[in-house]
Amino acid sequence: MTDCIFCKIVAGEIPSYKIYEDEKYLAFLDIFPTTEGHTLVIPKKHVDWVWDHDNLGEYFEVVGKIARHYREIVGEGVRENIFGWNVLHAHIHIRPRELDSMKAEKLSHEKLVKIQNKFRMS
Repeated sequence: MTDCIFCKIVAGEIPSYKIYEDEKYLAFLDIFPTTEGHTLVIPKKHVDWVWDHDNLGEYFEVVGKIARHYREIVGEGVRENIFGWNVLHAHIHIRPRELDSMKAEKLSHEKLVKIQNKFRMS
C-alpha cells in the first residue's frame, strides 16, 4: 500500500529504530512511546487488521519472543495491546513496565537510539 507509513518503514523509505527483524516481521520503537521500550510489531506484508493475518499463530509467536526478551531486561510487567485506529496496517504494541509511564511525546533521536540499544534483539 503506497500511502501506508508502516509499509514505508518496511521499505526503508522512513527510518525506524529496529528492535527485531526477520523475513516476515519487523519490530521497531514507537516514536511517541507511553513507556520506555514501547514497540510496534508488524507483518512486513501489508494487512489492514491483525485478525486478517493469514498466520496468527506465527505472528503471536514473534510477539511472544520479543515480550519474553523484554521481560528478561525489565524483570516483569510487559504488556501487549492490539489497537487499530491510528494506522491501517496490522500492529501489536509491546509496552514494558507500566511503572515508567511516559507522556506520549516524540522522543529525540539520541533518546530513541539509547532505548533501541537497550532492547534490541541480536
